[in-house]
Amino acid sequence: MKNPPKPLPTIKALLDEHVTLAVECLDRLYLNGYIPALQTGPGVVRFLVNHLKFPVASPALLGQTSKPFIDQVEAYIHKHKIPVVAFRKGQRKDKIAQQMRRRRPVRDAVVFVGIAQEKAHGFKATKDVTTRPGQLRFHYSRQPVFVKHYYFYLEDPDCGEAFIKICTYAPWPIKICLNGHEWAKRQLQQAHIAYQALDNGFAACADPQRLQQLCDQLGPEHIQAFLNRWLDRLPFPLDAPTRQAGYHPRLAIWQMEYSLTQVIDRPMHGPEFFEEVIRENLDLGRPDRVQLIFQRPITRRTPGKFAARVITRQVNPSLHISYKGFDQQYFKEGRGLRTEGTFNNPRDFDVDKDLHNLPHLKQIAHHINHRLLEVERASQDCRFNQQSMQRLIEPTLPSHGEKAPGLKFGQPRVMALFLALCLF
Repeated sequence: MKNPPKPLPTIKALLDEHVTLAVECLDRLYLNGYIPALQTGPGVVRFLVNHLKFPVASPALLGQTSKPFIDQVEAYIHKHKIPVVAFRKGQRKDKIAQQMRRRRPVRDAVVFVGIAQEKAHGFKATKDVTTRPGQLRFHYSRQPVFVKHYYFYLEDPDCGEAFIKICTYAPWPIKICLNGHEWAKRQLQQAHIAYQALDNGFAACADPQRLQQLCDQLGPEHIQAFLNRWLDRLPFPLDAPTRQAGYHPRLAIWQMEYSLTQVIDRPMHGPEFFEEVIRENLDLGRPDRVQLIFQRPITRRTPGKFAARVITRQVNPSLHISYKGFDQQYFKEGRGLRTEGTFNNPRDFDVDKDLHNLPHLKQIAHHINHRLLEVERASQDCRFNQQSMQRLIEPTLPSHGEKAPGLKFGQPRVMALFLALCLF
């Protein structure tokens, strides 16, 4: 006769008894950079006439500002012997970046420059027909254009792998991508604290408490310092005196990922966790349960889609719970259980996009990730795991030496005792 299958440990037991390291950290962070004084037509006119001292705010002047920038980038690439990659439509830029970083392992430098023709919102000029003869004035309005963008892929001493994308067309918006785990790795290296890296995370650390403190420290001031440092080093359409005169890029949060990584002691427990979670929580996408995780009141008029999806990639499943932002769980490299909250629009959670709101947004993401885990724990709170059951039914030997008998299920006295305990 075959032995019965071994019962799986509960979600609570896996998280309480088999986690060797737990780290919460800002993960990927995408930021938009914009110059507030150049977001409207009148702002462009003031820039050309009042700041640059041109008599007429001609659209040709914007081109005269952009052309030197392109020449500066080409000169910078030639001077520092930086590889250039022309991105084609449909290519995965992250994959190309990984390959280039392996080929050119530099520190505190530009790894390579990517060039792409992409959509941006520029300015279109029209003549003011109401002006008197002999006068010439222009009005500016925003319109979509396809123009050249430069991707500067960086290896920063503080932030590690990152990139800055700069548009060559006015009003010269930028985009920044950083990773909080890479920032934390650089801080550990500078503090001479040993750690074992997990792809985009940590598998072990000699000082877990210090590691968590560093992850919590990453804030707007570090990101702003990163931008200022590289604007002083890279070519930019507006020189330093112009930026100091009030035309400095301001950062806004475009997309943010905040993760909790729990390293499991044995690889087998990862699939066990997901088997339990998926079986017990396929209805997590229902509105009544979604509001427990995201802590948002949901009525019939609440916009957005509610969904729970199980995605199987080869043998590693992942669980996605969606409502505007979304939470996902997956098992990383057979070692780390990752619970990750993603914000595609901070305003969905009544948070403005400005960078100074990053700490508040991190706090919201922290609560969402932990509420998801609590909801998953609660689905099995009434179940004993195998280890707890074994401790209950077998005798134990306390430190004073007197053996305590076990509780044998099925015996009348034991069942009567359990009944009395349940009544109280």
